[in-house]
Amino acid sequence: MLFLQDHYQCHNINLVTPTHFVPNILDAIYIAARNGLKIPIVYNCAAYESVETLKILDGIIDIYMPDFKYNSPERAKLALKEMDLQVVGIKLDERGIAYRRLLIRHLVLPGGLEDTKKVLDFIKEELSPDCLLNLMDQYYPAHKAHEYEEISRRLDYKEYQEAYNYAKKMGLRLV
Repeated sequence: MLFLQDHYQCHNINLVTPTHFVPNILDAIYIAARNGLKIPIVYNCAAYESVETLKILDGIIDIYMPDFKYNSPERAKLALKEMDLQVVGIKLDERGIAYRRLLIRHLVLPGGLEDTKKVLDFIKEELSPDCLLNLMDQYYPAHKAHEYEEISRRLDYKEYQEAYNYAKKMGLRLV
């Protein structure tokens, strides 16, 4: 972490799918912080973390970047609320680079517009207005997706545009 900060001038340390390493990560961040780590820690995950794990990370993680694919899992909604509670408000450094926030990624799926709207409604109604949304359109049917009609095709432009316009109309902060 210190090498990335000092030699590459990285803007953050991005921990990808890190949940099963939380104890090790806490130890490593403690050591790095005592030795001069100053850049934000990004927790790049699915939205299925347990609230208990997230509470352990309170004050350690600066930026949460979860994937929120479907509206139905209550566990994901509880996790997103906890993440939002911990990093509410946007904080930027003197260069305009974020060092504290929630950035939710949502992949719009073919035929999934109604679920996408529910995801967007949840974000608007349940989370702070400062959270950011990356509305993604890059779904690609791979492996055995062709065996299932509902996921056997790419997202068409009209579907994505409708989701995008819905998010804009709601006033969500799109990136």
